[in-house]
Amino acid sequence: MNLDRRTLLSGLAATGMAATAARARDTSLQLRGAAVQGGHLIGRTWPRALIFLDGEALTTASAEGWFIVGFDRDAPLDHRITARSGSREQSSDITLRQGRFPSHSISGLPPATVAPQDPEVLARIREQAVIKAEAYASRLDADYFRDGFSPPLETLRVTSAWGSQRILNGTPAQPHYGIDLGAPEGAPITAPAAGLVTLAERDFHFEGGLVFLDHGQGLVTAYLHQSSVEVSVGQTVYRGQLIGRVGARGRATGPHLCWRMKWRDRNLDPSLLLRA
Repeated sequence: MNLDRRTLLSGLAATGMAATAARARDTSLQLRGAAVQGGHLIGRTWPRALIFLDGEALTTASAEGWFIVGFDRDAPLDHRITARSGSREQSSDITLRQGRFPSHSISGLPPATVAPQDPEVLARIREQAVIKAEAYASRLDADYFRDGFSPPLETLRVTSAWGSQRILNGTPAQPHYGIDLGAPEGAPITAPAAGLVTLAERDFHFEGGLVFLDHGQGLVTAYLHQSSVEVSVGQTVYRGQLIGRVGARGRATGPHLCWRMKWRDRNLDPSLLLRA
Protein backbone atom coordinates (compact mmCIF):
# COMPACT_ATOMS: atom_id res chain seq x y z
CA MET A 1 0.00 0.00 0.00
CA ASN A 2 1.35 3.41 -0.98
CA LEU A 3 1.50 6.15 1.68
CA ASP A 4 0.95 9.82 0.80
CA ARG A 5 3.67 12.37 1.64
CA ARG A 6 1.88 13.79 4.72
CA THR A 7 1.42 10.34 6.27
CA LEU A 8 5.02 9.41 5.56
CA LEU A 9 6.41 12.61 7.09
CA SER A 10 4.15 12.19 10.13
CA GLY A 11 5.43 8.65 10.66
CA LEU A 12 9.04 9.73 10.33
CA ALA A 13 8.50 12.56 12.82
CA ALA A 14 6.93 10.18 15.34
CA THR A 15 9.83 7.77 14.94
CA GLY A 16 12.30 10.61 15.48
CA MET A 17 10.47 11.76 18.60
CA ALA A 18 10.52 8.24 19.99
CA ALA A 19 14.25 7.95 19.32
CA THR A 20 14.86 11.31 21.00
CA ALA A 21 12.87 10.23 24.05
CA ALA A 22 14.85 6.99 24.23
CA ARG A 23 18.12 8.92 24.08
CA ALA A 24 16.91 11.31 26.78
CA ARG A 25 16.10 8.46 29.18
CA ASP A 26 19.40 6.65 28.61
CA THR A 27 20.18 3.99 31.22
CA SER A 28 20.41 3.74 34.97
CA LEU A 29 23.33 5.37 36.74
CA GLN A 30 26.23 3.14 37.67
CA LEU A 31 27.10 3.74 41.32
CA ARG A 32 29.55 2.27 43.83
CA GLY A 33 30.20 2.86 47.49
CA ALA A 34 28.51 2.27 50.84
CA ALA A 35 24.71 2.40 50.54
CA VAL A 36 24.11 2.73 54.27
CA GLN A 37 23.11 5.53 56.65
CA GLY A 38 26.24 7.62 57.05
CA GLY A 39 27.59 6.27 53.77
CA HIS A 40 28.21 7.56 50.26
CA LEU A 41 27.92 6.63 46.59
CA ILE A 42 30.35 7.57 43.83
CA GLY A 43 29.07 7.69 40.27
CA ARG A 44 30.11 8.68 36.78
CA THR A 45 27.96 10.33 34.15
CA TRP A 46 28.22 13.09 31.53
CA PRO A 47 30.82 15.79 32.23
CA ARG A 48 29.31 18.69 34.17
CA ALA A 49 25.92 17.02 34.48
CA LEU A 50 23.68 18.37 37.23
CA ILE A 51 23.23 15.84 40.05
CA PHE A 52 19.93 15.60 41.93
CA LEU A 53 19.27 13.78 45.19
CA ASP A 54 15.55 13.19 45.78
CA GLY A 55 14.68 15.93 43.31
CA GLU A 56 17.03 18.55 44.78
CA ALA A 57 19.94 19.74 42.64
CA LEU A 58 22.93 19.43 44.96
CA THR A 59 26.12 19.18 42.94
CA THR A 60 27.65 19.08 39.47
CA ALA A 61 29.74 16.26 38.05
CA SER A 62 33.40 16.98 37.41
CA ALA A 63 34.96 17.63 34.01
CA GLU A 64 35.38 13.85 33.69
CA GLY A 65 31.87 13.08 34.92
CA TRP A 66 32.65 11.93 38.47
CA PHE A 67 30.40 12.84 41.38
CA ILE A 68 29.65 11.83 44.96
CA VAL A 69 26.51 11.94 47.11
CA GLY A 70 26.27 11.27 50.84
CA PHE A 71 23.66 10.18 53.35
CA ASP A 72 23.43 11.44 56.92
CA ARG A 73 23.35 9.21 60.00
CA ASP A 74 19.56 9.49 60.25
CA ALA A 75 18.77 9.73 56.53
CA PRO A 76 15.63 8.01 55.17
CA LEU A 77 16.32 4.65 53.55
CA ASP A 78 14.84 5.26 50.08
CA HIS A 79 16.37 7.76 47.63
CA ARG A 80 16.60 8.60 43.93
CA ILE A 81 19.80 9.91 42.36
CA THR A 82 19.46 11.64 38.98
CA ALA A 83 22.00 13.05 36.53
CA ARG A 84 20.75 15.56 33.97
CA SER A 85 22.61 17.06 31.04
CA GLY A 86 20.49 19.02 28.56
CA SER A 87 17.72 16.67 27.39
CA ARG A 88 19.54 13.59 28.70
CA GLU A 89 18.74 12.04 32.04
CA GLN A 90 19.84 9.02 34.08
CA SER A 91 18.36 7.89 37.39
CA SER A 92 18.83 5.15 39.95
CA ASP A 93 16.68 4.29 42.95
CA ILE A 94 18.67 3.45 46.08
CA THR A 95 17.65 1.70 49.29
CA LEU A 96 20.11 2.23 52.13
CA ARG A 97 20.92 -0.27 54.84
CA GLN A 98 19.94 0.75 58.34
CA GLY A 99 22.94 1.94 60.35
CA ARG A 100 23.81 0.46 63.74
CA PHE A 101 24.93 3.08 66.24
CA PRO A 102 25.69 1.89 69.78
CA SER A 103 25.83 4.07 72.88
CA HIS A 104 29.26 5.15 74.13
CA SER A 105 30.09 6.69 77.53
CA ILE A 106 33.13 8.85 78.26
CA SER A 107 34.02 10.03 81.76
CA GLY A 108 36.75 12.29 83.12
CA LEU A 109 36.40 15.06 80.53
CA PRO A 110 37.17 18.62 81.73
CA PRO A 111 33.76 20.19 82.55
CA ALA A 112 34.60 23.24 80.43
CA THR A 113 34.72 21.01 77.33
CA VAL A 114 31.32 19.41 78.06
CA ALA A 115 29.14 22.22 79.44
CA PRO A 116 31.13 25.46 79.35
CA GLN A 117 29.73 28.37 81.38
CA ASP A 118 32.37 31.10 81.19
CA PRO A 119 31.05 33.95 78.96
CA GLU A 120 34.49 34.46 77.39
CA VAL A 121 34.74 30.76 76.56
CA LEU A 122 31.22 30.76 75.09
CA ALA A 123 32.07 33.77 72.94
CA ARG A 124 35.21 31.99 71.70
CA ILE A 125 33.17 28.87 70.87
CA ARG A 126 30.70 30.96 68.84
CA GLU A 127 33.52 32.62 66.91
CA GLN A 128 35.10 29.27 66.16
CA ALA A 129 31.75 27.85 65.03
CA VAL A 130 31.55 30.57 62.37
CA ILE A 131 35.09 29.78 61.16
CA LYS A 132 34.27 26.06 60.93
CA ALA A 133 31.00 26.69 59.07
CA GLU A 134 32.81 28.81 56.48
CA ALA A 135 35.45 26.12 56.00
CA TYR A 136 32.83 23.39 55.66
CA ALA A 137 31.07 25.50 53.00
CA SER A 138 34.04 25.12 50.62
CA ARG A 139 33.03 23.75 47.19
CA LEU A 140 36.24 22.86 45.37
CA ASP A 141 35.80 21.95 41.69
CA ALA A 142 37.59 18.60 41.91
CA ASP A 143 36.99 14.85 42.16
CA TYR A 144 39.84 13.77 44.45
CA PHE A 145 37.46 11.30 46.13
CA ARG A 146 37.10 9.20 42.98
CA ASP A 147 39.74 6.60 43.96
CA GLY A 148 38.71 6.30 47.60
CA PHE A 149 40.82 7.05 50.66
CA SER A 150 44.02 5.75 52.18
CA PRO A 151 44.25 5.48 56.01
CA PRO A 152 45.24 8.77 57.73
CA LEU A 153 47.24 6.82 60.34
CA GLU A 154 49.71 3.98 59.87
CA THR A 155 47.64 1.74 62.17
CA LEU A 156 43.86 2.00 62.48
CA ARG A 157 42.74 1.18 66.03
CA VAL A 158 39.13 2.26 66.49
CA THR A 159 38.40 3.44 70.03
CA SER A 160 34.96 4.94 69.34
CA ALA A 161 32.72 4.05 66.42
CA TRP A 162 31.23 6.61 64.07
CA GLY A 163 27.65 7.69 64.81
CA SER A 164 27.54 6.36 68.37
CA GLN A 165 25.23 8.04 70.85
CA ARG A 166 27.53 9.90 73.24
CA ILE A 167 27.16 10.13 77.02
CA LEU A 168 29.73 12.64 78.29
CA ASN A 169 30.48 12.71 82.02
CA GLY A 170 27.11 11.02 82.55
CA THR A 171 25.15 13.50 80.40
CA PRO A 172 23.57 12.47 77.05
CA ALA A 173 25.06 14.47 74.14
CA GLN A 174 24.58 14.58 70.38
CA PRO A 175 25.77 11.60 68.31
CA HIS A 176 29.48 11.34 67.65
CA TYR A 177 29.99 12.34 64.03
CA GLY A 178 33.60 11.16 63.98
CA ILE A 179 35.50 7.92 64.21
CA ASP A 180 38.12 7.92 66.99
CA LEU A 181 41.43 6.26 66.16
CA GLY A 182 43.82 5.55 69.00
CA ALA A 183 47.49 6.40 68.40
CA PRO A 184 50.47 7.62 70.42
CA GLU A 185 51.14 11.33 70.92
CA GLY A 186 52.94 12.76 67.91
CA ALA A 187 52.02 9.97 65.47
CA PRO A 188 51.91 11.37 61.90
CA ILE A 189 48.52 12.13 60.33
CA THR A 190 48.55 12.01 56.54
CA ALA A 191 46.05 13.13 53.90
CA PRO A 192 43.88 10.17 52.80
CA ALA A 193 43.46 11.76 49.36
CA ALA A 194 44.38 15.00 47.65
CA GLY A 195 42.58 18.06 48.89
CA LEU A 196 42.58 21.79 49.55
CA VAL A 197 43.27 22.93 53.13
CA THR A 198 40.30 25.12 54.10
CA LEU A 199 41.05 25.31 57.84
CA ALA A 200 44.25 24.91 59.86
CA GLU A 201 43.94 25.95 63.51
CA ARG A 202 46.23 25.01 66.36
CA ASP A 203 44.04 25.54 69.42
CA PHE A 204 40.26 25.37 69.05
CA HIS A 205 38.26 24.91 72.26
CA PHE A 206 36.65 21.53 71.52
CA GLU A 207 38.96 20.26 68.77
CA GLY A 208 42.46 21.43 69.74
CA GLY A 209 44.63 21.35 66.61
CA LEU A 210 42.20 21.12 63.68
CA VAL A 211 42.57 20.69 59.90
CA PHE A 212 39.89 20.59 57.18
CA LEU A 213 40.52 19.18 53.68
CA ASP A 214 38.11 19.76 50.75
CA HIS A 215 38.31 16.76 48.39
CA GLY A 216 35.87 18.23 45.87
CA GLN A 217 32.16 18.94 45.43
CA GLY A 218 31.67 19.77 49.10
CA LEU A 219 33.25 16.59 50.51
CA VAL A 220 35.27 17.88 53.47
CA THR A 221 37.22 15.82 56.02
CA ALA A 222 38.28 17.05 59.47
CA TYR A 223 41.17 15.97 61.74
CA LEU A 224 40.77 16.84 65.44
CA HIS A 225 42.87 17.03 68.65
CA GLN A 226 46.20 17.46 66.89
CA SER A 227 49.29 18.32 68.90
CA SER A 228 50.90 19.87 65.82
CA VAL A 229 49.38 21.24 62.59
CA GLU A 230 51.70 20.93 59.59
CA VAL A 231 49.71 22.67 56.81
CA SER A 232 48.27 26.11 56.02
CA VAL A 233 44.96 27.35 54.61
CA GLY A 234 45.00 27.49 50.81
CA GLN A 235 47.60 24.74 50.47
CA THR A 236 46.91 21.77 48.20
CA VAL A 237 48.00 18.47 49.73
CA TYR A 238 48.29 15.04 48.16
CA ARG A 239 47.59 11.49 49.28
CA GLY A 240 50.05 10.44 51.99
CA GLN A 241 51.31 13.96 52.73
CA LEU A 242 51.82 14.92 56.39
CA ILE A 243 49.11 17.29 57.64
CA GLY A 244 49.59 17.07 61.43
CA ARG A 245 50.36 14.93 64.44
CA VAL A 246 48.16 13.08 66.94
CA GLY A 247 47.47 14.85 70.23
CA ALA A 248 44.99 15.15 73.07
CA ARG A 249 44.01 18.80 72.84
CA GLY A 250 40.44 20.02 73.24
CA ARG A 251 37.74 17.61 74.42
CA ALA A 252 39.86 14.49 74.83
CA THR A 253 40.99 12.18 77.61
CA GLY A 254 44.06 10.88 75.79
CA PRO A 255 45.90 11.05 72.46
CA HIS A 256 43.84 10.01 69.45
CA LEU A 257 42.62 11.22 66.09
CA CYS A 258 38.95 12.06 65.70
CA TRP A 259 38.33 11.80 61.93
CA ARG A 260 35.19 13.41 60.52
CA MET A 261 33.61 14.02 57.14
CA LYS A 262 30.77 16.13 55.75
CA TRP A 263 29.17 16.31 52.34
CA ARG A 264 27.12 19.49 51.98
CA ASP A 265 26.10 19.61 55.67
CA ARG A 266 25.47 15.87 55.86
CA ASN A 267 27.61 13.97 58.38
CA LEU A 268 29.28 10.90 56.85
CA ASP A 269 31.54 8.10 58.07
CA PRO A 270 34.97 8.77 56.47
CA SER A 271 36.19 5.23 57.11
CA LEU A 272 33.70 3.90 54.55
CA LEU A 273 35.73 5.58 51.80
CA LEU A 274 38.66 3.35 52.71
CA ARG A 275 36.74 0.56 50.95
CA ALA A 276 35.92 2.57 47.81
